[in-house]
Amino acid sequence: MTAASSRTATLLADIGGTNARFALSADGRLGPISHMAVGDFGTFQQALAAYLGDTAPPGTIRNAIVAASGPIQHGRCVLTNNSWIIDAAELCGNYGFSSVRLLNDFEAVGWALSRLPPESLLQLGGRERVEGAPLAALGPGTGLGMVISIPHAGAPIVLPSEGGHSTMAGGSLREDAVIDHLRRRFGHVSSERVLSGAGLENLHDALASLDGVTVPRRRATDITRAGIEGTCPISRAAVDMFCAMLGSVAGNLALAIGAKGGIFIAGGILRHMPGYLAASQFRTRFEGKGRLGTYLAPIPAYLVLDEDVAFVGLRALMETEGRG
Repeated sequence: MTAASSRTATLLADIGGTNARFALSADGRLGPISHMAVGDFGTFQQALAAYLGDTAPPGTIRNAIVAASGPIQHGRCVLTNNSWIIDAAELCGNYGFSSVRLLNDFEAVGWALSRLPPESLLQLGGRERVEGAPLAALGPGTGLGMVISIPHAGAPIVLPSEGGHSTMAGGSLREDAVIDHLRRRFGHVSSERVLSGAGLENLHDALASLDGVTVPRRRATDITRAGIEGTCPISRAAVDMFCAMLGSVAGNLALAIGAKGGIFIAGGILRHMPGYLAASQFRTRFEGKGRLGTYLAPIPAYLVLDEDVAFVGLRALMETEGRG
């Protein structure tokens, strides 16, 4: 996108615990999405300055919509899984933006749900969506995001949630033992403690300890690779438990809000293992709710394959609020 076209541009940003993504939208078009590593910058302002320095001269952007991975309070976000702070008023003052809309990163995903094309989704069981029924998304990545989207005339009602920090329940004696092990370490064991990058590492370490097995210290990406390839039994067990627990949490969310419009799995971990997830215990555990299994059986679940799904939502929000 050229400097000329950015005179009436809106800055769109998706800021997670690991990755920061920026793009400009102008004249109904989205420019290239720039990907940056959060760890390469000490603050959000430094990352934004680096992006704008390569993209647009000062004063050429009118508005900004920033999705950030943390709760928003009074136009300010302290990110949950890194040290960055994003302040809307500060951005207006420093960059001359007319307005800054700050929202939770999974709220942006919520705005995208009704607009995702079939080619960006992998269905994980269930049947057809019920038109007009609530939709929900959850996403294991650096953390565990959740959001609810309720269809409404004109625009959906999108409700951000911190449900990823609700208490995790075991679905088997083995899972009970893992959760008990983690409770001694963390006190409260939330869904995010097991369903995130760090959560997968927690599962791996807990299983190794319970089985009395000495294994190398592994990062989530290494656990996923070793589990899928079958080169490490503990990694395979951790990935299997991860998928099963995700199914339980997704089914709970579907029950809680009556999500007959569909449950969507986003986040960065499972997008790299679609076939494994589809063949896992995810769907069995999703429907494994006793008498309510027949209620859940028709509800479709989808794996979101688009890594830039938040920008679909940010553009939808921009159009709805007339910022573009």
